[in-house]
Amino acid sequence: MVNKGLLLVLSGPSGVGKGTVKSAIVEQKAFPFEYSVSMTTRKPRPGEVDGVDYYFVSVDRFKDAINQGELIEYNEYVGNYYGTPLKPVEKMLSEGKDVLLEIDVNGAQKVREQMPDGVFIFLTPPDLHELKHRLVHRGTDSEKVIQGRMKQARKEIMMMSDYDYAVVNDTVANAVSHIKAIVEAEHVSVKRVIDSYRKMVEED
Repeated sequence: MVNKGLLLVLSGPSGVGKGTVKSAIVEQKAFPFEYSVSMTTRKPRPGEVDGVDYYFVSVDRFKDAINQGELIEYNEYVGNYYGTPLKPVEKMLSEGKDVLLEIDVNGAQKVREQMPDGVFIFLTPPDLHELKHRLVHRGTDSEKVIQGRMKQARKEIMMMSDYDYAVVNDTVANAVSHIKAIVEAEHVSVKRVIDSYRKMVEED
């Protein structure tokens, strides 16, 4: 019997470094996982491949996917839709593969509603001063936008209570190490393995 894979949901406020930590997990091969390919209505950028970087679809197709319940979560950002298809995730999990979703807190809430047995990890900054420092030095937003992001971050940090784990991203190396430990622990938790042992006892 193949144990079901873990659905790993990595989330946190804007600017906390979700993408950087995810990239470090990949580069270091910290643990094996499949990365879910998102669906989007935006146009492909040079070098992007359909089905590899994103599933590129029309607005009508995306809205149909919403209506048909084909997405675990979705959001609209700068006039384009982004979402996580359900079937590929379910297939990978059933094959015993861990799947990582790196999404915002709103998306994580939607995933929790549909797949409550996932492992929800909240990535948090060491403090709000450091978060603002990172947003400023990212150099992509105006002061007004940064103030808005900080106000939103305060609200999002209080949503930590909806998660299973909180990982402080003081350094990327520490964050990756803690996430790796969480994954290893979840794989040997009784709630994850008990069905295999029940089956073993019943067949004996």
